[in-house]
Amino acid sequence: MQTSSSSSLCAIVPVDCIRNCSNQLAYPCSLSLGLSRGSRELKVSRLKAGFWESIRSGLTKNNSTQVIEPPSSTSKEDEEEPLPEEFVLIEKTLPDGTIEQIIFSSGGDVDIYDLQALCDKVGWPRRPLSKLAAALRNSYMVATLHSIKKSSTGEELNEKKLIGMARATSDHAFNATIWDVLVDPTYQGQGLGKALIEKIIRALLQRDIGNITLFADSKVVDFYRNLGFEADPEGIKGMFWYPRF
Repeated sequence: MQTSSSSSLCAIVPVDCIRNCSNQLAYPCSLSLGLSRGSRELKVSRLKAGFWESIRSGLTKNNSTQVIEPPSSTSKEDEEEPLPEEFVLIEKTLPDGTIEQIIFSSGGDVDIYDLQALCDKVGWPRRPLSKLAAALRNSYMVATLHSIKKSSTGEELNEKKLIGMARATSDHAFNATIWDVLVDPTYQGQGLGKALIEKIIRALLQRDIGNITLFADSKVVDFYRNLGFEADPEGIKGMFWYPRF
């Protein structure tokens, strides 16, 4: 479905509630949220620093403001990147005896024509292919879901079919934003969108990136709340620049 032109900023939230997610699927998103370590009992989190201070200083494991050391001379090639993963997320037998596997992957290239076809299925407006390719290339992490069908003897009956995707951009240190969460309508309602978001969040937290945000259509705000995101912490609002001519 096409995202709404209006969106609301959501922000810092406890990670604990990820364990209590619903099975509802993510739909195309365009909203802003954030994430931090903490407890649901507290209004926002146990961080000693306030929201803005945590954004400026980063989040630490002992819930205090971090002292930033001078940057090292580490080259870009030496920076830690999320380790690629690929595994069977779901396997089921269809009524005709065919076995279908849903494969999660966070490594490998995404065919932009397959991605454009998936965007068409969910009703998103088309974007220039060159820009789609650039967005994927410049993402910190791209997670995909593919469907593969096999015969009862294990013989593959088709090529991998792209049925879901989500990606994240990041400064590789403190902040990350999740973008373009989409699942083929035929496969919605099976918890696949939830799986995409959880895997991306886990990968970001493993790299100690704790300020996690996203933009979401108003129709799917509840979906993201169930995944631990929270809107407007401490009354903070998102600001969007629009041309005045």
